[in-house]
Amino acid sequence: MFDVYRNGKRDLLVLSSGSAVPVLYSAHKWRKSRTRVLKVSDEIKSAVQAQGYYVRSLRASKDRMIEISRQ
Repeated sequence: MFDVYRNGKRDLLVLSSGSAVPVLYSAHKWRKSRTRVLKVSDEIKSAVQAQGYYVRSLRASKDRMIEISRQ
C-alpha cells in the first residue's frame, strides 16, 4: 500500500505505507490523502522501490495555460 501526500503548490508525493517524509521535502507542508491507495502505476511503483518516494508537480505551466486559452 502507498501513502499519498499533496501540498499547497499542487505537488504530489507518494511513499510506501508507514514511511516518513524525506528530509529534502520535509520543509513543505504536506497533507495526507485520507483514501487508501492500493495500486499505483508501474512508473510510480518502481520509483518508490528505488528511491523510497515519488514526487510529481501537478502545476499547469504558463505555456500550457496560454495554449488552452487560445483554443
